[in-house]
Amino acid sequence: MVKIAPSLLSANFAFLGEEVKKVTLAGADLIHFDVMDGHFVPNLTFGPMVLAAIRKYSHLPFEAHLMITNPEKYWKNFADAGADIIGIHIECQIDHISLIKEIQKYGKKVCIVINPPTPIENIYSFLEIVDMVLIMTVNPGFGGQKFIHSVVDKIRKVNKIRKEKKLNFEIEVDGGINEKTSRIVIENGADILVTGNYIFSGDNYKERIESLRWKK
Repeated sequence: MVKIAPSLLSANFAFLGEEVKKVTLAGADLIHFDVMDGHFVPNLTFGPMVLAAIRKYSHLPFEAHLMITNPEKYWKNFADAGADIIGIHIECQIDHISLIKEIQKYGKKVCIVINPPTPIENIYSFLEIVDMVLIMTVNPGFGGQKFIHSVVDKIRKVNKIRKEKKLNFEIEVDGGINEKTSRIVIENGADILVTGNYIFSGDNYKERIESLRWKK
């Protein structure tokens, strides 16, 4: 069954802990925590203190998606705050292999993230060492954007490599996911769907979450 990861970027910030509790009870599989620094992307969001404050509201794994210029400086702050998965962008000018190994040695999973304009080939050399691949289907920075259909081919290519090489990483998709686009990405290999606006804009979180679970 496909996993659903509500993105807190679209939650009610005034009641963030309660929102985490609600989606947990509604059947979510993990919590997606969007970290933006106003430099790597044109927006500012949450720091590690916020993650630490809401961690007690859910037993689910937390994924800290670091949309920041220097993830090597700050990932440990989020890990110590309660993140189980650290997402780092391929677009960052860092030594990715060293950072991936460092995070995994610390006992956390690593997700390599790629933006829509970036060639999918840029992440191929990391597929054998990461735990997850997050393929952005919108340009990161703001919630509520429309799904970019041309990115589906990237999902298909990564899934093909995973099958051919018998690799174990999970494929995650983030951006413009709803009851229609979810089916498209699942049919092309997605295992985890990140969605914020679609879930949090509805009154019934459980109903919204279940509407995304097309069987593979």
